[in-house]
Amino acid sequence: MLTAGQVHDIQGGRALLASVPAMRRLIADKEYDANDLRDFLASQGTEPVISPMPGRLTRPAFDRDAYRARNLIERAFCRLKDWRAIATRYDKTARNFLAGVCLAVVVTDWLQ
Repeated sequence: MLTAGQVHDIQGGRALLASVPAMRRLIADKEYDANDLRDFLASQGTEPVISPMPGRLTRPAFDRDAYRARNLIERAFCRLKDWRAIATRYDKTARNFLAGVCLAVVVTDWLQ
């Protein structure tokens, strides 16, 4: 799913999560700390592993050990951004951009 540049990631995340089967746990960063997302995950039986925002009055508990695995996700995105055309989104159409991302993933995985 490709969203406009000014759209917050949580908007696309909600739509993506609604289209995939329920999972045991979801690891996400602080930007995904929203009550409606947490409620949606709880209704699916998914444990949210989301670090709470510092300004929250009531801070929900989360598994700090599982949260450490988030660095794997961040490193994967950093590897994708090594590709200049991906980081700056040269392609005009979503189809071509997705093709470039797929190509970068395959080559990055092959080189490891």
